[in-house]
Amino acid sequence: MPTASDFEQMLRRASLRVTSPRMAVLSAVHEHPHADTDSIIGVVRDRLGTVSHQAVYDVLKALTGAGLLRRIEPPGSVARYEARVGDNHHHVVCRSCGVIADVDCAVGHAPCLTASDDHGFAIDEAEVVYWGTCPACKSAIS
Repeated sequence: MPTASDFEQMLRRASLRVTSPRMAVLSAVHEHPHADTDSIIGVVRDRLGTVSHQAVYDVLKALTGAGLLRRIEPPGSVARYEARVGDNHHHVVCRSCGVIADVDCAVGHAPCLTASDDHGFAIDEAEVVYWGTCPACKSAIS
């Protein structure tokens, strides 16, 4: 888990001012990968007291735009945020409870970036979502 000093350095390297809301949001997302906005707001409010929904939305947008966070939105789910950026990993989602876990590319170096037909695009990212039943839900069914 990165320290407060690490978060300050991340923000400065991204040419963003170091503010309490930005620090709190970065920390919340690092501690709770794949959290939705409401969950992040709850964690930030626990740390800072009063902070508006809009302030957290603005921080999430700024941090995502700077490449410090990644926004994912599996079909049928609200937007979620994670701090694992820049490695083109994928996700597996439980159809029952909605829990999300990271999945590395299956074979070799980012094989999913080699499309059968790129239609002239310079492809730099692929989004693959695996769906299934998580171990906890599978146990509950058995």
